Amino acid sequence: MIGFFSPLDIMKKRHLFLSAICLGLGMTAFWNAAAQEPVLEPMATGKFQPTWESLGQYKIPEWFRDAKFGIWAHWGPQCEPEAGDWYARNMYFQKDGKYRFHLAHYGHPSEFGFKDVINFWKAEKWDPEKLLALYKGAGVQYFMALANHHDNFDNWDSKYQLWNSVCVGPHKDLIAGWAKAARDNGLKFGVSVHAARAWSWYEPAQGADKEGPLAGVPYDGKLTKADGKGKWWDGLDPQDLYAQNHTPGKKMVWDWDAKKGSSVPDQAYCDKFYNRTVDLINKYKPDLIYFDDHVLPLWPVSDVGLKLAAHFYNSNNQWHGADDDGVLFGKILNEQQRHCMVLDIERGESSKIEPLPWQTDTCLGDWHYDRSYFNGHYYRSAKTVIRTLADVVSKNGNLLLSVPVRADGTIDGDETKIVEEIAQWMDVNRECIFGTRPWKVFGEGTAGKQGTVRFTTKGNTLYVIAFGWPNTDLQIKSLGTNAKLYDGRISDVTLLGSDEKMQWSQDAEALTIKPPQKKIGDSAIVFKITPSS
Repeated sequence: MIGFFSPLDIMKKRHLFLSAICLGLGMTAFWNAAAQEPVLEPMATGKFQPTWESLGQYKIPEWFRDAKFGIWAHWGPQCEPEAGDWYARNMYFQKDGKYRFHLAHYGHPSEFGFKDVINFWKAEKWDPEKLLALYKGAGVQYFMALANHHDNFDNWDSKYQLWNSVCVGPHKDLIAGWAKAARDNGLKFGVSVHAARAWSWYEPAQGADKEGPLAGVPYDGKLTKADGKGKWWDGLDPQDLYAQNHTPGKKMVWDWDAKKGSSVPDQAYCDKFYNRTVDLINKYKPDLIYFDDHVLPLWPVSDVGLKLAAHFYNSNNQWHGADDDGVLFGKILNEQQRHCMVLDIERGESSKIEPLPWQTDTCLGDWHYDRSYFNGHYYRSAKTVIRTLADVVSKNGNLLLSVPVRADGTIDGDETKIVEEIAQWMDVNRECIFGTRPWKVFGEGTAGKQGTVRFTTKGNTLYVIAFGWPNTDLQIKSLGTNAKLYDGRISDVTLLGSDEKMQWSQDAEALTIKPPQKKIGDSAIVFKITPSS
């Protein structure tokens, strides 16, 4: 008689089969059974050593200075609930809206924790080739994929973290798929790494309700491998995910300062993070790495970040030659550190032309997909993105734009429309963005106000990017002869995307351009200033 297996039984058996493979290939590579000491992945050799002085040799590659615009898939298991960012942390705070959402949709976090949310995530409609073709049409030059978040889950065939997308959840190597699609479309490929924070970020998972019928019942953050017998996660250790075999700090502090109340990661945690990240770099050979940390991962309590930077730069030299060190992003950098990596400003911009190339990263909505943005049509508009891009590029920066991805691997209709609108603008105006450099001043006016302009240059050509459609004469004081900024004389002024002859004049006070007769757009229009030969 053939036995009957329910869908849950089949799911469990499939998971156990895959887990057995993962367990056989996983942590035995990290631990020496006799000595119980970590075996660290070797660092790539080359001109870079893991010191600030040595990393000061870093040179930002020209391709990054030319690229200007990238798109980011900030996508992982926290997108499964479609309830927004930091879900895996905030679901463990009883007063938080995500806790209430979790209780209503999944159950109490003592029985159904974030590890179980991961198991529900399947990414069943994910088509990276389709998405990357769409993004390439919008002019992007590089693509960034989230390799792991603070939730400590690796979105690749991870050698050192069994809680990964091949062993659990989608059962797919997501980073491999993103990397292939990006490179098939001629884009530079990057990964973002956030998991250094899991140690303190997950500490609420050690807690319990403070009131109500389950007050005092522990959440699942302290479960161990032994607790999984007979459950879907049998054979996996929740502590490999939650990393909570320590006393929590009084509060989460980004610089790991114990005096401010932070707990401090132990050496084994730091070593594992190092090995995971080297494995990621070696497998997928990224052109860019975004570390979601102040300065570098685990800095200053560990030198792991310095080692990873040296390994990444030396590896890029081996892959691409001595003129390409790759691009590594860090936040909140001092002057010395700014010469060792590229400054990233999260959801912010500079107020001046920066002497070194930099990047701002921002999002159409919330970092992890939040369905309420679609339901309420709250996303940033294409107009806002275009003007932000122009402002950033005028100040020697690049824009990395996150387009939130749904749990199933698709983007929604509003997001698709925004990307398509950016593509339409790029079809006409891309020459004022890509391969350009800042002018002597970044522009005039405050972004969002009528009469605001931003400048970019390419060779002897100056581009004036005007925000909105000028209903009256556009007067550009920086191009008046008294300003003594424009070298030589202006020969002609043309409007990109139009064959209309522009009416213009220049005097001591300003360059004055009459409004074009035929309106071609209201996000930003671009005047091309040609010098006399």
